Parts: sequence; C-alpha cells; structure tokens
Amino acid sequence: MTITCDVAVLGGGTGGYVAAIKAAQLGKEVIIIEKEKLGGTCLHKGCIPTKSLLRSAEVYSLLQNAEEYGVETAGSRLVFPKVQERKRGIVDKLYQGVQYLMRKNKIRVIEGSGRVIGPSIFSPRSGAVAVELPDGEMETIVPANLIIATGSRPRVLPGLEPDGQYILSSDEALELESLPESLLIVGGGVIGIEWASMLCDFGVQVTVVELAGQILPGEDEETARELAKSLERRGVKIRTGVQLQADTYSAGKNGIAIKALHQGEEQLFEAEQMLVSIGRTANVEGIGLENTDIRVVNGNIAVNANFQTGESHIYAIGDCIGGLQLAHAASHEGIAAAMHLAGEKTHAYDPAFIPRCVYSQPEVASVGLSESRARELGRSVKSAKVPFSAIGKALVEGHAEGFAKVVADTETGDLVGVQIVGPHATELIAEASLAAVLDATPWEVGSAVHAHPTLSEALGEAMLAIDGNAINV
Repeated sequence: MTITCDVAVLGGGTGGYVAAIKAAQLGKEVIIIEKEKLGGTCLHKGCIPTKSLLRSAEVYSLLQNAEEYGVETAGSRLVFPKVQERKRGIVDKLYQGVQYLMRKNKIRVIEGSGRVIGPSIFSPRSGAVAVELPDGEMETIVPANLIIATGSRPRVLPGLEPDGQYILSSDEALELESLPESLLIVGGGVIGIEWASMLCDFGVQVTVVELAGQILPGEDEETARELAKSLERRGVKIRTGVQLQADTYSAGKNGIAIKALHQGEEQLFEAEQMLVSIGRTANVEGIGLENTDIRVVNGNIAVNANFQTGESHIYAIGDCIGGLQLAHAASHEGIAAAMHLAGEKTHAYDPAFIPRCVYSQPEVASVGLSESRARELGRSVKSAKVPFSAIGKALVEGHAEGFAKVVADTETGDLVGVQIVGPHATELIAEASLAAVLDATPWEVGSAVHAHPTLSEALGEAMLAIDGNAINV
C-alpha cells in the first residue's frame, strides 16, 4: 500500500512529534512512523522516568534529615516497588497526552519500522519510507518532505556490554525491581551523575569513575568541583582520570570486580552491579541512509543550519545529528525544520541559547560558554559569583550549597554564559536563557526586580556583581 503526504517524520520521540505538530499547525498533512511508543527515549527511558525516581529519592532523603527542620519522622521507610509504580503512572499519563496531541492535530501515526528508500516507481527521488508493520505487512510512505528523528541509544563500552544482571545501561537501570547495596558507575557525565545522586539518596553505596579530569566534562570547572564536593560529602566516591581495563572484568555471586589505572597505579573496583553511562550513540544504522546522498560524519547525520541533509527535502533533527543531545534542543530543532520546509521564517535556533541541566542534588544548570571555554576561543571575559549561602530563601529551604556564576565580555559587556549549581538551578536557568535570546547585558538582568525572598536573587546579585554592584554580598 502506498500513502502520500506533505511531511513524514521517521521517529516519534520528543523532537519528532514536536516537528510533526508544528508542521500540522502550518497546514501540512503529516504522518509519523514510530516502531515503539510515541515520546521516545525522553518519555519512556530518559528524562521523565529518571526525574520521577530523582524526586522520590529527594523526598526519601528529606525524611531521613527531617530533624534538621524540627520534624520527627520515625518509622519512615523506602518501598521501592511503589517508587517504580509512581514512575510508570507518570509516564503513562504523559504518553496518553502525546497520543491526544496527535489526534488533536490530525497527525496519522503508523506503528512500524521505517527505512528510507531510493528512487523507485513510488517516487523519482530518495525520501520515500518503506514501513514494516507489526504483522509483517509493508506500507510505503511517499512524502514531499521527510524529517529523520531516530534518536539515540546508550553507548556501549566494548567488553562491558549490558547483561541486565551485573552490567546495566540506563535502560536496564530504570527497570530495577530492587536496589543494589553498591553500584559502580562508569562515566561521570550528566546521566552518571544523576544516577549517583539518586542512588546515594536511596542509600546505595555509589562509586563514580570518570576518564576525564573532572565530572561533567565540558562544563565549568568550578561548577563541577562544587558538585563533586557536595556528592562526596553525601558519601559518593568519585575518581577522575580513571582508565578501566575491560578485559579484567569479572562477575560472580559477590558482584563485579574490574581493574583500572588511576593516577598511574592499578586499582581494583568492586560493587554489586555496574552502570555504564558513557554517552549515547546516534541511531543511524538500518534506516536506509545508504539509499540517499545523506552523509554520516563521526556517527551522526550531517545537516546544515536549517537541518537539511545532503538532500534538501530530507531533514534530520535531535540526537541522530549529534550536538546537544537534549530533548528540548530536539524540540526546537524540529520546529525550525518544520518552519523551513513550510517556507516560513526560520525559527530562531542557536545552540548558545540552549540550557544544559543536571537534575542531581544539588542541581546544575548552564547556558552559553563557561569562563575557560570563552578564553579558549580568544574572548576577553570577566566573571562574578554569588554563593547561595548569602541568599535567605536558600537558608530557609535548607539547601545553601553552590553558587550562581555569570561570565561577561570585558569589551562589549555582553553576557557570555551563566552557570548555576544549587537549589532549583534547572528552573533558575530559564531567566538566563531568556537573557541570552534577548541579548541582554548583565546590568539589564540585574536591574530587573527579583522578589525577596527567592532563590532568583542569587542570579540577580551575580549579574550586578560583574561590575562590582552587588548589594547583599
């Protein structure tokens, strides 16, 4: 069976379904091809389920430390199956919401595995999609434009492939029926650190090993150090500059053991289970790219500024193009692609405006460049930092760790970047993101009235502190 449409979207994750909605809003007839469930990794295996678990961990930790607030909670205990039940309930509700959005916007969803095909009797050019349906039947979708949004999967470390028992990826970790007594986390990036924070709050003995010289490689060094100190105070063991020797891995009834080189010396790491979280790999195999002029560079689909591939009518967005592998980045890439193919003025998308968030305890959020990265690029910059310990609301909430840091250009006064480590950093970063979009200066942001007492005062004071005008520090 052959079906024609204006736009086909291969992949119904966050980027894919948002692109489909935008295209539909612009009057296009849209079809989504999805082999699993709408919502993709973010909804089912990433953002939403992990944040649900993190919230439960935060509540449990708060109860364990409630006496600090003058509240006695004797007898409180963790019931992990109910934690998982709550997680599934949240995911299911949001999944129903995505399905409703498809109906609302009259977007047809075809369940099946899609593969791009070359010129054929169906279409004189590449871009048609052959879809294998669950019952084994085939359909061919012939769109005027195609958006590839096939996402990514956990990257595998050779020799340490997930087995679901001793070695886990984030996919398997999300489905744990019970918590291990100890866990070795390989990789101190965003995913690894979120799991470390969560499991530490649940009472698991956690060790994090990272190849780079700091956790959160690529982020601001001061921010990474502050987070590392906080995690270590809570009992997480962090080792950086560690090179694992995968061929020494062994597992048995007592758990796992693996050797590594740390500061030039061989060291043995042992735990009940291991979580490998070393990034994600773009899903570019098995989708028919060889039938097109689309280029794959360093494992990612190459696109131009409008998200067009080597064939102008075929677009690609989200994790499969590399760059910022974030759900909110994929969404805005999808909007930009849909607007461009519809001939609309391009959606204002700039990676510099995309906030990066870590939902650990304390949280970390940033937008723009770190101070060191700005200097590497040859920019003359200055910075200012305001600790949350100087902010009344942070003391009231009992979370006064961390700081808000602002980086500005010394010549133009422009805002270059913002880094926050501390309570609700992932919410506070929105103001800095808006400032970046509006090309605001630190003085302008600092001049805005920040209600008292609020955590947002930390950012307002840091903006003023750039020019030595902070009031309360």
